[in-house]
This record gives sequence, structure tokens and C-alpha cells, in this order.
Amino acid sequence: MAGQILGPDDLQEMKRGGSLVALDCSWKKCDASFEDVKRKSPKLFPRTLPLVLAANEVSWGNLGRLSTVEALAVCLILMGEREQAEKILAPFRFGEQFLELNSEPLAAYSEAKSNVELVELQWEFFDKPDGASG
Repeated sequence: MAGQILGPDDLQEMKRGGSLVALDCSWKKCDASFEDVKRKSPKLFPRTLPLVLAANEVSWGNLGRLSTVEALAVCLILMGEREQAEKILAPFRFGEQFLELNSEPLAAYSEAKSNVELVELQWEFFDKPDGASG
């Protein structure tokens, strides 16, 4: 929904004190919730995540259909905070499985040098949809 991927190009903003904000809502209400947050918080910079598989009980194996904690863990890994990602996933039954299921793409994503490179890396692990750019 955000259009721009979170990646290495955002690292400088994080080092200057930027924060990660996760929207915890039902997938059924995601569009309305996202629009509400954008309207109320114009200083947020929406980002999307590179492709990974969900490991949570509701969406196991679905591409990109992550729980909030899975999404936040991906953000932390992309920002070089793997240990913190592991800590927030630890209380969840699927936490370790999420990291195992996505170990190869997450390792590659964390080594990307730019957001453009990160977008291209996705297609080494997942099928590129017809008409997808980047």
C-alpha cells in the first residue's frame, strides 16, 4: 500500500532518530485504517516490505500476509537490528519458524546496499508477478 520499500536508503533517517511504527489491525480493515493513520499523522513516511512468507497460524505460507510482529521483525532486520527482531518474535509460537522460513531472503535483504537492489533481490526468491516493476 505504501508504494516505497523500506530498506538501506532509510537507514540514515533511523540513525538520526527515526522510529518504526506498525499498524496493528485486521487485514479486512487495513485500507481504512491505513488511510486514517495517514490523515492523522502526515509526518509518517509509509513504507512497504520486501516479500517474505508468513508463519503465523492465520496466514501460514502466504506471501506478504504478515502479522504485525512479523512485519516489525522484518523492519528491524532491514535496519540492522536482527537481535531485537529475534526478541520481539520470541514470545510467539511461530516466531522462530518465521525466521527459519525466511532465512535466505532475510539474509540477502539485510545485505542489500540500496532500496533498488532490495526490490530486485525479491525476485531471486519469489516469482515476479506479471506487470510488476522493479
